[in-house]
Amino acid sequence: MTVVEPTELLKPAPAAPAVDRRGSGLARLYARRFLRNRLAVAGVAIFVLLVLFSVFGGLFTPYAYSDADFAALTQPPSAAHWFGTNQGGNDIYASAVHGLRRSLAIAVSVSVLTIVVAAVIGSSAAYFGGRVEKATLAVIHFLLVVPSFLILALVSHRLAGDWRVLIVVLTVFGWMSTARVIWSVSTSLRERDYVTIAEFMGVTPARIILRHIIPNLGSLLIVNLTLGVVATVLSETALSFLGFGVQTPDVSLGTMLADGASTVTSAPWLFAFPAGLVVLLTVSMTFVGDGLRDALDPTSTTGAAGGRR
Repeated sequence: MTVVEPTELLKPAPAAPAVDRRGSGLARLYARRFLRNRLAVAGVAIFVLLVLFSVFGGLFTPYAYSDADFAALTQPPSAAHWFGTNQGGNDIYASAVHGLRRSLAIAVSVSVLTIVVAAVIGSSAAYFGGRVEKATLAVIHFLLVVPSFLILALVSHRLAGDWRVLIVVLTVFGWMSTARVIWSVSTSLRERDYVTIAEFMGVTPARIILRHIIPNLGSLLIVNLTLGVVATVLSETALSFLGFGVQTPDVSLGTMLADGASTVTSAPWLFAFPAGLVVLLTVSMTFVGDGLRDALDPTSTTGAAGGRR
């Protein structure tokens, strides 16, 4: 039988391993600051409703966006056609659902791709420095002064307005400003201790950029990703409105605005419904972007004060 010494009974129990709650605590802090901003919460709600409308809105109408009702040409909203019809007899409600889905797909895809390209190029230029940094900044500054809108219009028009090509073209000409901002912030990150230690341990430059520099730009990337959706929606709408973006038989919010612009007085519903969707989309994402910026910025007084605007 094992004899237990009395002194052993008085020994304190081993302490439980400490749990690092820093990440979850920061997440709760950011979420609390974001939820205090009423406009940001309203923006999220509006954006979610728009996404649900684009995905499931077609279930509530028997018409497809390409169907033509020749017995109801340019008809105002009615029980048969909730948003009315256009000159070709197409149901505006079905076209709005498809157009919003197409515009959202373009905007989100371009915003994500732009952030990825800008993060890699901007942080790489800052990390390597020297000739690589000078050459990268020279290319960025040159592309910033190029009339990109004209090039976008010509390229997309020549390629028949395919929305997938439009995503590529908008990405190619949309990363420069964000990359320059990321470069300016990354110049301070490359001097941090964790980067120096990683270099001393023989970690490759690509791994340092992807694992140590870009993750520390998270708040900046998130805000720019959100606001990038707004910029892309406006760019796509402008191109399609001028006939250089999405082309028929496909439909986007820009093409619907172009179709309804000439009949604002005689058939206002052709312009009003897609214009309303564009306004709701851009305003909601602007509110979300502002709310994220306030929540992630420790010096922000708006987020701390509860977002009273």
